[in-house]
Amino acid sequence: MKDLLSQPRRPQINSPSQLDACGRPGLPDVIRCARRKHARAIISSFLRNSGMHQARLFMAMIFLFFGLSFSVSGATLPSGFVETTVASGIASPTAMAIAPNGRIFVCSQTGALRVIKNGVLLATPFVTLSVDSVGERGLLGVAFDPHFTLNHYIYLYYTVPRTPAHNRVVRFTANGDVVLPGSRVILLELDPLSTATNHNGGALHFGPDGNLYIAVGDNAKGSSSQNLSNLLGKILRIAPDGTIPPDNPFVQSTTARHEIWALGLRNPFTFAFRGTTNFMYINDVGESTWEEIDLGQAGANYGWPATEGPTTNPAYQSPIYYYGHSEGCAITGGAFYSPSTPNFPSSYVGKYLFGDYCAGFIRILNPSTTQATNFITGASQPVDIQVGADGSLYYLARGAGSVMKIRYTTIPSPVITTQPTSKLVSVGYPVTFSVTASGPSPYSYQWMRNGVNISGANARTYRIASTTLSDNGARFRVRVSNAFGNTLSNVATLSVTSDKPPTSQILTPAVGTTYFGGMVVNYSGSASDKEDGTLPASAFTWRVDFHHDSHVHPFIPPTTGSKTGTFTIPNRGEVSSNVYYYITPKRI
Repeated sequence: MKDLLSQPRRPQINSPSQLDACGRPGLPDVIRCARRKHARAIISSFLRNSGMHQARLFMAMIFLFFGLSFSVSGATLPSGFVETTVASGIASPTAMAIAPNGRIFVCSQTGALRVIKNGVLLATPFVTLSVDSVGERGLLGVAFDPHFTLNHYIYLYYTVPRTPAHNRVVRFTANGDVVLPGSRVILLELDPLSTATNHNGGALHFGPDGNLYIAVGDNAKGSSSQNLSNLLGKILRIAPDGTIPPDNPFVQSTTARHEIWALGLRNPFTFAFRGTTNFMYINDVGESTWEEIDLGQAGANYGWPATEGPTTNPAYQSPIYYYGHSEGCAITGGAFYSPSTPNFPSSYVGKYLFGDYCAGFIRILNPSTTQATNFITGASQPVDIQVGADGSLYYLARGAGSVMKIRYTTIPSPVITTQPTSKLVSVGYPVTFSVTASGPSPYSYQWMRNGVNISGANARTYRIASTTLSDNGARFRVRVSNAFGNTLSNVATLSVTSDKPPTSQILTPAVGTTYFGGMVVNYSGSASDKEDGTLPASAFTWRVDFHHDSHVHPFIPPTTGSKTGTFTIPNRGEVSSNVYYYITPKRI
């Protein structure tokens, strides 16, 4: 996505001969799921390096995650702040924007623009686009027109699935919670993309001048950032109708693209304006050394690829804040806390909040001192941050597929952050219910079954080691208490079936297969079910991930409907001395 899963960087790979044993781009982890109404079997193959210019594909064991629950612990907040889940179940979220009436529009990488209304994730997306969602491509940005209440315009940034692919900025007209049919207007077609699938940028925001600003990554080719004849590695500025503002810094040039507003960026993940002022911060994901925040200025050159982080070269503008990879590895969402009606204490007003995808923190930066401190830690892969009209802070947690809300309160009783969820399991399998809460700790817990306290069930999670058919229909909830009060969770229902999970295996690639940049990898699998026999293609879901360091690049999002498929190993992309592949459990 917008280098959404960025990590420690190394020089780009330009040809297969430059691949090395530890720094190969796009070495994907094939995860195949065979699903029925009651279970999912996950099959995986490890890909690990072997030799200087090739890597070996290893077939791995079968993981049956039927009936298991993998929950994300709540974030750690300052005293007086509480966190709640606004909505969850959003597949591969990348960006969000808050409408004037409080609805939250969330981009799903695979092309759906989801709508959260009155705390409910609507079943029908606003629009579903056909996108190229390989790697970090996809639906990556959304913005509302400054006059949305009058013209109902919504702007999107996404990757067009062509050969070669390219990114595009479009405008749609809203008709309530869905798009007005036939309203699409293409405002800007960006440059053709290389085989690298990362560094796409994608953030969209309107400035106080009424123009649309667009963040574009370098597509893993650093030289593009200094080339004024293309739009890669830049901040762009266009009018709401797609025309060029007459005061753009390069409009007098006969060779430069007139949309360019600033250059020399690697992968500007997002940017933000402070209130109604022209004061702008840009979050640029670094390569091997620094993550940085730059002061946005017309015509500025931030130096990539000649420099990263602080510089003394007068031709380039140094960041106002930067941090090394011992602290994090991918600076993500950012927003100034400048609502018309603040909910936070006055000391937060005017400050800048930004996140790091890998480290899971959201920090608060004082523009006057350019010093930053942790605001929250333990966030689940934060990728976007917004401030609502109600003065609350909202962040998009990609790891949890959720929109989270943080507010300040003088009522210190516990607040349920993540509610227990209903489960469907096969008889004999274990099941776990869990809850997370925020507010002053420590907490105590008391789980209940059908309204009756369960003896000894006094932890954040409650587990039944082996379910029976008599457990079918049981209702569970938990009371969370602290020194100031208590809160009762929602009810979660347990359904137990006598049906059994499917069994499955990867047929190809074979154990020991080697590959190189540019190679086409064919994969296939089979699965059967005790009740239904051989499962059809519709039961298969494949996912390919590129793992590296302590985080993951998406490569191919979950794709359903086929027992076979192919993907191509990129010959350009991220390189690191610490690239490896592993299987991680997924919540199901």
